[in-house]
Amino acid sequence: MPKIIDHDQRRREIVAVAKKLIIQGGFEAATMRSIVAEAGFANGALKRYFPSKDSIVAATFESVLAEMNERMVASEPAPDPREALRRDLEATLPLDQYRIDSARVLLALWEHSLDNEELATLYREHLMEWRRRLAARIAEARGRGEAPDAPAVHTLAGEIIGLAVGANVTSLMFPAGALVPEHRAYVDRWMRDLDD
Repeated sequence: MPKIIDHDQRRREIVAVAKKLIIQGGFEAATMRSIVAEAGFANGALKRYFPSKDSIVAATFESVLAEMNERMVASEPAPDPREALRRDLEATLPLDQYRIDSARVLLALWEHSLDNEELATLYREHLMEWRRRLAARIAEARGRGEAPDAPAVHTLAGEIIGLAVGANVTSLMFPAGALVPEHRAYVDRWMRDLDD
């Protein structure tokens, strides 16, 4: 009886290998050859799933962004809107090794997206959706009857995204986890100042 292959699972395995290689050695470490060797596939087998390195990179980028979205969605339901907002903020910050590793992958992929319009578009779309979701969460947490697209709410959402992106980048410049207390303090301070 022929072996049944789950092609979607194989794609996920390849993306996991690419992510692991990027974490260990940066974008340059995730070559087609190194991915094949690490995944244990024959040289030609990888092309069946991904025709090029760019297609693996795009799938890896999508995977990391989807994981971030899943962490935010997993924070629902929360006991109150402020707690839901806090959970969303924490979901996007490098507060544990898994999220620090994800930040390393995102940094490598952000750099690569500068020369790849498809990846840049994918990340812009992610940013717009993140801002939309965050603005709705902020409006609800402030409890003032503001619309999510109100200028004050929209500005606050942008500030949080800037804080999260900056925290992810700076977390990579220090020993793993060294900035976690600082990042947690950002969340506490931001939540205290939410009503100002």
